[in-house]
Amino acid sequence: MTGAPANRPPLSLHVPEPRFRPGDAVDYAHVEVPAAGTARRPEPGDAAASFHELSFGLVRVLDNENHAVGPWAPRLSSDMLRQMLRNMALVRAFDERMFRAQRQGKTSFYMKSTGEEAVSVAAAMAMQRDDMCFPSYRQQGILITRDYSLVEMMNQIYSNKGDKLQGKQLPIMYSAKDYGFFSISGNLATQYPQAVGWAMASAAKGDSRIAATWCGEGSTAEGDFHSALTFATVYRAPVIFNVVNNQWAISSFSGFAGAEATTFAARAVGYGIAGLRIDGNDALAVYAATEWAAERARTNAGPTLIEHFTYRAEGHSTSDDPSAYRSADEATGWPLGDPIRRLRDHLIALGEWDLDAHAAQDLELAELVKKAQKEAETNGILGHGLHQPLDTLFDGVFEEMPWHLREQQAQMLAEEEASGRPWARK
Repeated sequence: MTGAPANRPPLSLHVPEPRFRPGDAVDYAHVEVPAAGTARRPEPGDAAASFHELSFGLVRVLDNENHAVGPWAPRLSSDMLRQMLRNMALVRAFDERMFRAQRQGKTSFYMKSTGEEAVSVAAAMAMQRDDMCFPSYRQQGILITRDYSLVEMMNQIYSNKGDKLQGKQLPIMYSAKDYGFFSISGNLATQYPQAVGWAMASAAKGDSRIAATWCGEGSTAEGDFHSALTFATVYRAPVIFNVVNNQWAISSFSGFAGAEATTFAARAVGYGIAGLRIDGNDALAVYAATEWAAERARTNAGPTLIEHFTYRAEGHSTSDDPSAYRSADEATGWPLGDPIRRLRDHLIALGEWDLDAHAAQDLELAELVKKAQKEAETNGILGHGLHQPLDTLFDGVFEEMPWHLREQQAQMLAEEEASGRPWARK
């Protein structure tokens, strides 16, 4: 048939558009925030199809009076709650000082996790320390929760002579195998199939360790995300998929990844796996959901996808200016509040904390981070000379260096010697 009927309407494309742009007043009336404690909690081994509504609602524990309510409320000791609060506050103190270091020209790049501290800290505390984490680039809270050295983190950020990665990774892309922290990649969603493969290997060996991985909501549009979920579904891999829906990628909002059509937790429904959509600014909800998903994975009931509904309070990175594409009122108007303040207020409501203690802790942590920075900077800062021996450029790729790289290494060193200013070798 040639030609279209004259009365057929023309096709058109829908182009997602954020609700607020710079200068706009912010109104979050469209964000549905159910009362805390109203979401039911199935048993970790229940069939995924029996609780689809949890992929579309919002699991919340802390209510407006700062009490932990409902079936998801974890029974944590006051000491553990204080430790959780301290870890989150330390992440924020670390971020603040490293952000300033970048602005002072001491490193090239940094990414803060302001407003998202619960996503990494509470999740790490709900897992076993030997479980393997496959993070994205805003989960520094995992390392801090697992007591990784702040100095070592700063050495990596500065790419100095103390950097165990020898300056070969972009700042903040840590790697710490002994702490269950897989190397961060700047390529989106690569960690998802890596986590599934590791989890499948753990199960194949009869181990008891599980994997967890994190990505932003925009990364769910990547092919690696869907390949990973397919394998995890088929083999019931013991893995937790964390989607950090912080509303924004670099300068494009979550609608470009499908947020206008449905939730990101709904991806789980299509794959037949467990899905939870939770308040990502509620540390107790994050802890409870992760603990539940970890038990599900450890009992061979399969993977879980958790959407952490949160908000990126600041720029995507030090290379980003969010005022160019979003309203300045978005962060302050976010209806789910600040995760640190909410947990602080919960402890105060329990009679286990107060504002003076919190202020004193903030000062203590600021000094702790400052001290670590001074120590790290004795090893050098980025851009002030070559901090690693030149021939280490070829290390860490092959177990045995192939002949053509040996030739290239020798040529490089010969040219450096001939220049009259050779860098130190190993």
